[in-house]
Amino acid sequence: MSIAEHRETPVVPPGRSEVDVAIVGAGLAGTVLALTLAKAGRRTALVDPHRIHHDEFRAEKTRAEQMGLFEKLGLGPLFRSLVTPMTEIDIFRFGEFFERKEGPEFAFSYTPLVNGLRAALPADVPLTIGKVAEVSTGPDRQRLLLTDGAVIDARLLVVATGYSEAVRRAIGVERIEESKAHSLTLGFDLAITPQDFGPQSLTFYGRRVADRIAFLTIFRIGERMRANMFIYRTVADPWVRAFRENPQKMLCELMPEIAPRCGNFAIASEVDVRQVSLTTTQGHRRDGVVFIGDAFATTCPAQGDGIHRVLTDVDCLASTHIPAWFATPGMAADKICAFYDDPIKIAADDRAMRASIYARRINTETGLEWRLRRLRNSTARHLMVFGRRFREAGKPATRRLA
Repeated sequence: MSIAEHRETPVVPPGRSEVDVAIVGAGLAGTVLALTLAKAGRRTALVDPHRIHHDEFRAEKTRAEQMGLFEKLGLGPLFRSLVTPMTEIDIFRFGEFFERKEGPEFAFSYTPLVNGLRAALPADVPLTIGKVAEVSTGPDRQRLLLTDGAVIDARLLVVATGYSEAVRRAIGVERIEESKAHSLTLGFDLAITPQDFGPQSLTFYGRRVADRIAFLTIFRIGERMRANMFIYRTVADPWVRAFRENPQKMLCELMPEIAPRCGNFAIASEVDVRQVSLTTTQGHRRDGVVFIGDAFATTCPAQGDGIHRVLTDVDCLASTHIPAWFATPGMAADKICAFYDDPIKIAADDRAMRASIYARRINTETGLEWRLRRLRNSTARHLMVFGRRFREAGKPATRRLA
């Protein structure tokens, strides 16, 4: 699955270097941007404390829309070599089968994905291993001093450090919490094999508001079956502790109608947990530096918009703003602000934030407005089920069985 097994990530030795763009953070956002700029011939430095990306659990599926952005950036074949494609998704609502969706989705483990992308870095864009000790930014040049004494001078500094705060604080940029401990993602392997499970992936939506479940999705990554469950609880919630102690028991109670499809939810791994808060950034409109991905804003992974935001940031920068900025001298704040004011970026960020907030409220709020919204949605979906059954009732029995 990963080309990282066949090639080592190139690493640059300490010293002094001058580049067009310095990127701090070699997660998904930073590495994809480095690869994209390399294709455009930009002198680029990519800086990260670790040669191999550390184990990190994040949501593990993305959609065709995001694949389209990888293709636009020229990274489609590389991304496809690192993921597992799916073509059919069985949807369960109201405790029963609801519909089968056609259309591709792509599953991956975040750490092998990032390491595979890093391994594809060209020789002229090596990974600089180091921690940033000092940062100085200005309208013309940006300077990074690493803890080993290496110095990187650049026209533009891109901060792609995800949730890490050290570089943000050094620059003087503040993270603002919009919704603390907004959602929780649980990830675990199922003991059932992909051959026994079948070709479809599966998504089950919660039935009761009290359960605070957005949905459970089960899919294949390579030769193992993986589950991601998105819930609106905190790590300290007794429900979460009970789930981690005996996930099989709780899943069989919550979703008995799909338990047989999943090998009765026998679990083959520890339960990974990731808490997410919704955040934005303040004080980021300044000379010479731009923040992208989770370094700029964080949203709930349940809606699948995180990768979309990252790739949108990279595309806007690489295809539009960096070429325009480098066409004239200087890198003052008025240039940088063109990126933050880009309507395509604004739309992607706003969509992700709105979807994150709406999904939590529609699944957890008990006020009259939200009860009526759920009733409306439930009625429409029940009518869809009734209409499908009515249409199928008129078909020959062999066709219905098929």
